[in-house]
Amino acid sequence: MQFEVEAIGHIESPYKQKFAIPRQPRLVPEATAKLIFSEPFSREEFVRGIEEFTHLWLLFRFHETADKGYSALVRPPRLGGNERKGVFATRATFRPNGIGMSAVKLEGVEYKNGQLALLLSGIDLLDGTPIVDIKPYLPYSDALQDASAGFADTRPETEMTVSFSEQAQDFIEKQRQYPELMNFISNVLKQDPRPAYKKKKQQTQSYGMNLYEFNIRWQVEDEHNHVIEVSVEKPQTIKKPQD
Repeated sequence: MQFEVEAIGHIESPYKQKFAIPRQPRLVPEATAKLIFSEPFSREEFVRGIEEFTHLWLLFRFHETADKGYSALVRPPRLGGNERKGVFATRATFRPNGIGMSAVKLEGVEYKNGQLALLLSGIDLLDGTPIVDIKPYLPYSDALQDASAGFADTRPETEMTVSFSEQAQDFIEKQRQYPELMNFISNVLKQDPRPAYKKKKQQTQSYGMNLYEFNIRWQVEDEHNHVIEVSVEKPQTIKKPQD
């Protein structure tokens, strides 16, 4: 059986690249985003009553990897990339239909100049991600207290610490648009976004990532992240979902 799925909108996210995106939603609460509705769904009727719910399920498409096919066996990062599991026993992106899901916090509804948007936080989605459906999160049904989760049974934790250079701290303090930017950067880095094979190396490693319109450069030594520089990133074209 084959069928078509139409995107109802897309995400405007601070994550401009896959690198450094938390591996699950709500691990970085400061990650705010907007869900921008497409026509003909950009009407208030579609979300009437949605503010009665604190959290939502987002169903989306892994648009940057969906065309790369899928694999029956994948290497979950939680296992250090050393053990293979069946793709349906993981949340890996390389799936037969490229469909993902995230439970995120609803911060509000925005309707301006005929454009409908949901304000969200705790997001773990790449900028431009197409959304195919939204469902309210129901605690009595969705939060199963006696459930177990195999190799991913506990929240991922690291002992990573974070410090900021004088330049980075000064830049962050002078910008006014994102008051939680320092906490945002810190919590992203505490998740240790490095590939598993990099974590085993002892030498100092340098990395860069884009959050919002900023370029962040940092170094990792042992269990410590030191943010060297924060600067304004050059504008770039972001892929938007195909209707």
